[in-house]
Amino acid sequence: MHKYKELKVWQKAIELVTDIYRTTSKFPDKERFGLISQINRAAVSIPSNIAEGAGRNSDKEFLYFLSIAHASSYETETQLIISYNLNYLLEEELELLTEKINEWQKMSYSFQVKLKSSV
Repeated sequence: MHKYKELKVWQKAIELVTDIYRTTSKFPDKERFGLISQINRAAVSIPSNIAEGAGRNSDKEFLYFLSIAHASSYETETQLIISYNLNYLLEEELELLTEKINEWQKMSYSFQVKLKSSV
C-alpha cells in the first residue's frame, strides 16, 4: 500500500480540483446540474482514484486506478474546452487549467511507468 497523501501526483491533483471548483463556481446557475456537475465530478475522480488505488493490495491494482484517474483528466479537459466554447471560461482561464492538467498528465504517466517497472 502507498501513502497517497505523500504522493506528489495526488497533491497536484488536489490542487487541480480546487482550482476547477473555484472556476466552475463562476459558471451560470443554469449549468449547476450540467457542465458544473460533470466537470467537478470528473475532476474529483482524479485524486479519488489515486487514493483508492493506493489503498489496494498490489501495484497492479494501483496502476488500474491510476489509469482511471488519467482518463478522468482527459474528460475534465474536454469539458473545460466545451465550457470555453460556450463562453463560460476566458481563454486565459482555459489555458491555465489546461497547462495544469497537462502537467499532471505528464507526472501521472511518469509515475505509472515507474510503477510498472516494479510489477
